[in-house]
Amino acid sequence: MGTIESAMQSCGISLGTQAYVRIERYKEQLFKWNRVHNLSGVRNEAQLDAFIIDALYPLSFLPPVRSAMDIGTGAGFPGMLLAIALTECRFTLVEPLAKRASFLQFIKADLGLEHVTVANCRVEALEPEPFDLVTSRAVTDTGVLLRLSEPFCTAGTLLLFYKGEKVYDELPPTLPHRVIKAENRHYLLIER
Repeated sequence: MGTIESAMQSCGISLGTQAYVRIERYKEQLFKWNRVHNLSGVRNEAQLDAFIIDALYPLSFLPPVRSAMDIGTGAGFPGMLLAIALTECRFTLVEPLAKRASFLQFIKADLGLEHVTVANCRVEALEPEPFDLVTSRAVTDTGVLLRLSEPFCTAGTLLLFYKGEKVYDELPPTLPHRVIKAENRHYLLIER
């Protein structure tokens, strides 16, 4: 059993065999593309495994969702990893940098992820539409993320922002929220 699989099991997350096969293929391709295009700061397998576990950990507390959008997906964290795990959910991955969007498009095709759409633009350029879940990791502060996600929210939309310890400094005082603490991450969960 691999590092990712054992970490998922210890969190009570059950992924099928196909998800683990796709994650391994994603890892291979990211290392290959990263050598040429510098898509991510990931330099070794242990670091990449930690990023993947970080991206997937919210599966331990998120309810089922039918549609999701990831703002600033980068090389796939967390949007592509969540899309690999949640094949019944329609995903829109928003990434303005062309080389990263090209990588995401390649991964979508290579892994047969028909439920994924890659939007090579800034989130502000997208037509407003409601999503069940909006995620973001390492893009900007919480206030800006709240404004960027507003056109994509409806009653009950969940906002999941991957944050560090400064999450508490960024929260508006009256915003109902939940902070889920993991070893190296604070997950900010807000219901609209």
